[in-house]
Amino acid sequence: MMDFSKDIENSIKVLKQGGIILYPTDTIWGIGCDATNDDAVEKVFVAKNRPSNKSLIILVADEREVIQYVASPDLRVFDYLQSLNKPTTVIYESAIGLASNLVNEDGSIAIRIVKDEFCRHLIKRFRKPIVSTSANLSGEPSPKNFTDIPDQVKNSVDYIVQHRQQENQESVSSTIIRWKDGQPIVLRT
Repeated sequence: MMDFSKDIENSIKVLKQGGIILYPTDTIWGIGCDATNDDAVEKVFVAKNRPSNKSLIILVADEREVIQYVASPDLRVFDYLQSLNKPTTVIYESAIGLASNLVNEDGSIAIRIVKDEFCRHLIKRFRKPIVSTSANLSGEPSPKNFTDIPDQVKNSVDYIVQHRQQENQESVSSTIIRWKDGQPIVLRT
């Protein structure tokens, strides 16, 4: 196992101060911040040149955290997610306890439970969900690996995680579904 404890410490310090980080996720490299901090979320929109009405995804470490930030989710979604191999982001109705500029106008929020070891450690140690949006400028293609990330994005964050920067295999975005009446509606494969 690679030792990423220094990256975790540095990331948590920045997140607690309302800063933004560039970090590897279970899918592609992401720009992240404290998902409960409106000012930090605003910095992510600015870093990406992204309109603030375009939604962002948040990452959590386990099912309990989904229940903490979503008013009465359909628990059947967790069984469905267990059956999948590809990282899948779910759009849940009725987000609670998150930054107001993170929640969609209809009250929904996109959440992914991560299996990636680095992300899980980071979220568990930080004890809050973390925003994750692709490390690119709005409208540009998502980076396939660290070397694909534009300098403008790298220069806009407060900390860049060292872990996994050398990896050069192409990463892929998550599947996105909306859970409706006990069934997944696939929005992006």
